[in-house]
Amino acid sequence: MTFFKFMSLLLAVITLAACGSTSTSPVKNENSGRYSINQDRAPTRNVDLSAVPEIIPVPIARTRAGNRSPYTVLGKSYTVMSTEAGYSERGVASWYGEKFHGHKTSNGEVFDMYVASAAHKSLPIPSFLKVTNLDNNRSIVVRVNDRGPFHGDRLVDLSYAAAAKLGYADRGTARVQLDSITVNAGVGRNGLAGAQSDRVQVDSNGGARTYLQVGAFSQRSAAEAVSQELRNLTDRPVFIRSVDTVNNGVMHRVRIGPLLDTNEIPRLSRRVAAANLGSPYTVTE
Repeated sequence: MTFFKFMSLLLAVITLAACGSTSTSPVKNENSGRYSINQDRAPTRNVDLSAVPEIIPVPIARTRAGNRSPYTVLGKSYTVMSTEAGYSERGVASWYGEKFHGHKTSNGEVFDMYVASAAHKSLPIPSFLKVTNLDNNRSIVVRVNDRGPFHGDRLVDLSYAAAAKLGYADRGTARVQLDSITVNAGVGRNGLAGAQSDRVQVDSNGGARTYLQVGAFSQRSAAEAVSQELRNLTDRPVFIRSVDTVNNGVMHRVRIGPLLDTNEIPRLSRRVAAANLGSPYTVTE
């Protein structure tokens, strides 16, 4: 066999092998080469679901970050909705985890698979969703801060923690109902407007403590820099909660609080957003 025929045969074998390979991980964007893990996976340690912070919707001050419209991924164009008000849809939910943990989401935040967040192709960022698993009727509130999933017929990608709380992390996908939660800054103590079934209340008289989470950073120095900016902005306590995520190192979560007066949450959120320090959201622990 000549050298030329040998090389031609080798090239054909390599091409066939590549065409036959498959991946079950969702396609997040066209820059997938920036991830150190080829195929997405669950965290290697057990996740304490009781420690997953509850997401409490707050009034939103949006920026252009993550809201460019139209945008194109894998040759297909998508349009971002002008508002999430009234959005309701059923479809298939998947989840994403360790491959994307610690990397930036579409609006520049850092993806934390241990927080209840979501990726959606067309909802404005950030926004809040009530997600119900139609197979077991479990529900959770998530915050949309990413784009996707760009794979098959999937409607939404939830963080691993959110999928685990809904009971489908071990199966990969689930049939879900999505309902938007809109927040009216002018309402009273409950803080929410919209459908009665979607109202979420913040306990301001004891119980779980309420915080504003401004960001999560892999570098402690970045978290400290944001914390200092926040201390110049408010006299409320600002602190960093560092969480060891094992394979992905430590994530440093910058928080304000605890906040005992729920009426203060929307005002403080708007001040943080106006200072270009992020799009804060409420967590309770």
